Amino acid sequence: MTYATLADKTAIENEKPWAERNAPRTTYEMVTQTASRFPQRNAVTFQLLGMADSPAETLDWTELRKRAIQTANLFRELGVGEKDVVAFLLPNCSEAVLTFLGGQFAGIVNPINPLLDASQISGILRETNAKVLVTLKAFPKTDVAQKAAEAVAHAPNVKTVVEVDLLRYLTGVKKLIVPLIRPKNPVKHNAKVIEFHRAIMRQPAELTFKDTGADRVAAYFHTGGTTGTPKVAQHRFSGIIYNAWLGEKLLFTEEDVQICPLPMFHVFAAIVSLGASIASGAHVVFPTPQGYRGEGVFDNFWKLIERYKVTFMITVPTAMSALMQRKVDADISSLKLAFCGSAPLPLELYKRFEHAAGVTICEGYGLTEATCLVSINPPDGVKKVGSIGIPFPYTKVRIVNVATGEDCAADEQGEICVSNPGISPGNTYTEEDRNNGLFYDGEDCANQYLRTGDLGRVDEDGYVWITGRAKDLIIRGGHNIDPAVIEEALAGHPAVAFAGAIGQPDAHAGELPCAYVELVDGATVDVHELMNWAKHHITERAAVPKSIEILPELPKTAVGKIFKPDLRKRAIKRVYDMALAHADVAAEVADVVEDKKRGLIARLRRTGTATDADVTRALGAYTRPWEWEA
Repeated sequence: MTYATLADKTAIENEKPWAERNAPRTTYEMVTQTASRFPQRNAVTFQLLGMADSPAETLDWTELRKRAIQTANLFRELGVGEKDVVAFLLPNCSEAVLTFLGGQFAGIVNPINPLLDASQISGILRETNAKVLVTLKAFPKTDVAQKAAEAVAHAPNVKTVVEVDLLRYLTGVKKLIVPLIRPKNPVKHNAKVIEFHRAIMRQPAELTFKDTGADRVAAYFHTGGTTGTPKVAQHRFSGIIYNAWLGEKLLFTEEDVQICPLPMFHVFAAIVSLGASIASGAHVVFPTPQGYRGEGVFDNFWKLIERYKVTFMITVPTAMSALMQRKVDADISSLKLAFCGSAPLPLELYKRFEHAAGVTICEGYGLTEATCLVSINPPDGVKKVGSIGIPFPYTKVRIVNVATGEDCAADEQGEICVSNPGISPGNTYTEEDRNNGLFYDGEDCANQYLRTGDLGRVDEDGYVWITGRAKDLIIRGGHNIDPAVIEEALAGHPAVAFAGAIGQPDAHAGELPCAYVELVDGATVDVHELMNWAKHHITERAAVPKSIEILPELPKTAVGKIFKPDLRKRAIKRVYDMALAHADVAAEVADVVEDKKRGLIARLRRTGTATDADVTRALGAYTRPWEWEA
């Protein structure tokens, strides 16, 4: 199906309402349907190591369906009903895919980020009242098993821990050495522990219970990234199927091969990438447990594309930046498209990647609270680099004036609000209080729009642009960081009166956390001491600020609230001035101003003979726009 313009979107919607499309009703139905259509085609591949010739495990659609059913039967045997939760704390592996699917067949599946600390993992397990946790058996170079044990010790609702042993993926000498150096779990808990593969292989290859075909909550995904107290979003079968259907309708056939080096605890990998493959029959490849961060993945990425004849890559700006530091050293002629999400893509990085790889890049936008997908730069249409494209079929986007609640005119900035089959008004989060104020409009679900917290505009061609954020998050390489975590830690220092944390521009990660502090009257402290304090009092390494600046007084509103737009302007000026100086460009930031269409813009003044090309060389990797002062 060609998807190039808003006219194509309208044509698809005019075929029939979404409710009348003959889409599967549950994940089990979707997997079964695809397995019957393409029984012997490759479905999922996982390889433990990142070399181009590393051993790999591939399941065809028949085997994937069988093992997912066996996994579901195990969960039912362990007491998991339709309203019960199976959590998994796993890096990428075949077992993560089986648990994700089998958990939905049997009940509600809850992927958890293994990078969270044990207290946060335990908090999620208690919040979801998980009965079963699937996690790693202790293994060298990872502390997932140890954190899981500590988390379960503080979550008595978890009755069974199902352990996955990565040893089965090893061969040769490594397979003999690992049992000798396997770390021990020092933390004890009261849950029963069983081994994943031995347990599922005893189960029948068809469901031992009835798949009711009813729409219900099938997955929980936490938000909040690597810091703060994560919120838990609820996903229904209908939203999961809708996202998968989009992949089949607009992007993939059974002939396609995806490479997805993103984590299965995130909706981009689980809902979008895997979901689209399940609906279309496309083959999806997961390289290494850590994905892009796995040893050897970046160095061998182009060779992996050649090995699997990849047609479609799932990526994020930070990964694209790292790949551009490696030569394209393989035959990647099979590659047709790259889908980039999670953070804005700098124009210069877009150009470099497209030139080096010879592949079209489609930027997209989604969020966990909407199950995921919202918009895409149309695969067959005009790519407006920097925009997030046009809405998907059956998705509506409104730009709402935050102050008045009224719709904004074309190219006028407001809050991006979304309506589509992936949202659940009133039931977005498991905690009822978190749903208050999350939607615009009345009680009719069809007329309610999810408030994304992102500021943006829609241009005259219907393309959506993100210009900032109404909600106060720092997004580091696609991971959300709650600034309150940084602010509370710094405010605990006896010399600090106020602290404000924001995201400063970064050429690689999009944003990095930085902080500004105001001291108590008469107090003295230097930046070095505050940095040390932050490192010792912020438990998550990703949230430790890269810069702390002491100001005589923080900018504040009339009611005494820290006014963060001024801090953001200050950070943009500091970072851009440093980048210009480092590149020996004779220019500096004269001012940072708010533009209704583009958000914050750095206005530059020449201090010599700087040209546009000089500035682009220095600032092209950043997403915040710049212009010369009048």
